[in-house]
Amino acid sequence: MHIVVTGGAGYIGSALVPLLLSGGHRVTVVDRLYFGDTSLRRAREKFPETLRIVRADVRRVDPRAFEGVEALVDLAGISNDPSCELDPDLTRSINLEGSLRVARLAQAAGASRIVFASSCSVYGHGAGLRLSETSPLNPVSLYARCKADAEQTLLALGKSTGIAVTALRFATVFGLSEKMRFDLAINVMTKNAYVARKITVDGGGQQWRPFVHVLDVSEAIRRVLEAKKPLAGQVVNVGSTDNNVRIKNLAYRVRDLVPGTEVVMAPTDPDLRDYNVAFDRVGQLLDFRPARTIESGISEILHALKEGAIDPDDRRWYTLRQYQFLADVERTFNDVAMEGRVLS
Repeated sequence: MHIVVTGGAGYIGSALVPLLLSGGHRVTVVDRLYFGDTSLRRAREKFPETLRIVRADVRRVDPRAFEGVEALVDLAGISNDPSCELDPDLTRSINLEGSLRVARLAQAAGASRIVFASSCSVYGHGAGLRLSETSPLNPVSLYARCKADAEQTLLALGKSTGIAVTALRFATVFGLSEKMRFDLAINVMTKNAYVARKITVDGGGQQWRPFVHVLDVSEAIRRVLEAKKPLAGQVVNVGSTDNNVRIKNLAYRVRDLVPGTEVVMAPTDPDLRDYNVAFDRVGQLLDFRPARTIESGISEILHALKEGAIDPDDRRWYTLRQYQFLADVERTFNDVAMEGRVLS
């Protein structure tokens, strides 16, 4: 199967793309490469004939990138709440208009399936425990609102055109990836415990979050793509009921694996995001249950830090920090460039 993966050089994409290639699929990655393409270097060396990387913005990508496509996995977008708030108009343009554009390009090119990466954050401040796919949505951030709106738009596209659209609402992702992210709860707590022996809990700590390992996310996507019967029009929570955890308790679980770590409760405003999610449907539709525990994810990140496999100070592992750096670079370039050049 020829699969286009937008955002394929990112945190999830760097785990998903090698999995798809190992399964015999042909993959075209479409990515702006704000964080570089080094995460796919080994995959490119191992699968030179079946991996193609197209550096492009999803809002302007050349339709020829979709020639022969059979399925689209849309992972692209500005992620995490602070990064989205840097430029709300840009966020909506990429996370909404970009998703709809690549979906239309894939449909026009003959693709039969679209997998859209949504988020359990669409539940926002959830009413009650074990929220299901039919529970009311209450997004409390721009990122989550864009995900909810994109879901609705893409599912409507599927209904009107016949292409099988599946929206996967991921729990908060964690774990080691070739393209790390240290602004996700488990990852950043583990890094802070290792580096500073201190974890600061914001927002009161009583708020619920569900968690899922990046490799389990990748496996769920693969199963949707390879399912004999397309999951047309389906919305599916992806995660594990066992991995619903209060943030304060998560901090203590990290502390238990990093002796000497102090947990500090910060006097900050309550976190409006508070959702405990049920994951029955993913098991029913895909015969899937995430295999990796929170403790195993903490342990693998700790091991990588101890071995020096990842640099906790690398700005590329922090979404907001990298976007701010790129914005500064752009401003500096515009200040000193003449006719598109700095030195000539």
